[in-house]
Amino acid sequence: MAQLKFDPQQLPIEAIAGEAAVALERLAPDWLRARFAQPPAWTPEAADEALMSRRAQPTPAAVLVPLVVRSEGLTVLLTQRTAHLTDHAGQISFPGGRAEDFDDGPVATALRETEEEIGLARAHVDVLGSLPVYYTGTGYAVTPVVALVHPPFDLAADPREVAEIFEVPLPFLMDGLNHQRILAELADIRRRFYAMPYQDYYIWGATAGMLRNLFHFLRAG
Repeated sequence: MAQLKFDPQQLPIEAIAGEAAVALERLAPDWLRARFAQPPAWTPEAADEALMSRRAQPTPAAVLVPLVVRSEGLTVLLTQRTAHLTDHAGQISFPGGRAEDFDDGPVATALRETEEEIGLARAHVDVLGSLPVYYTGTGYAVTPVVALVHPPFDLAADPREVAEIFEVPLPFLMDGLNHQRILAELADIRRRFYAMPYQDYYIWGATAGMLRNLFHFLRAG
């Protein structure tokens, strides 16, 4: 099916998810390392976006969920995509992209794409583990690879793909009071998405969906 064209910021907010925030002691490098080493039983959240795919066979892809170790606490490094891209143009996203045949699995894809898109050297990246595959409405099967990123590091955005690089405090994103559920009703399509607006940035769709799964994973148990 054709990709839907709409402005998510003009859609109604159906509800606020509202779950309690992940405890701050869980948003620390050592706790996160232990959680990924011994994950609990938990259930990923189903995404309406997966029902909208326009490709019969999803394209394998991977993104890096970079948790930057700052003195004031962990932040999530995100990018804003350039406006001319075919898929997810202008959206807030994690660095990453489609898998290539020479990649040795999703971690290799995520690290390679991140280095290409924002110039983050692999020496600064400490991979913790992966979250379940997320299926996007644009036909990608995305593996989110979660990692700690240790400063100091230099970044250089690829101007063909990345318009801006910024960071959001992890506690903000791991609080259900900051998770909006928005409703899209277009022709015969009725779908729900999550949005997590932060300052001038509108985080929604696949990125918000993957953050929701990180939220559930960290709250479990």
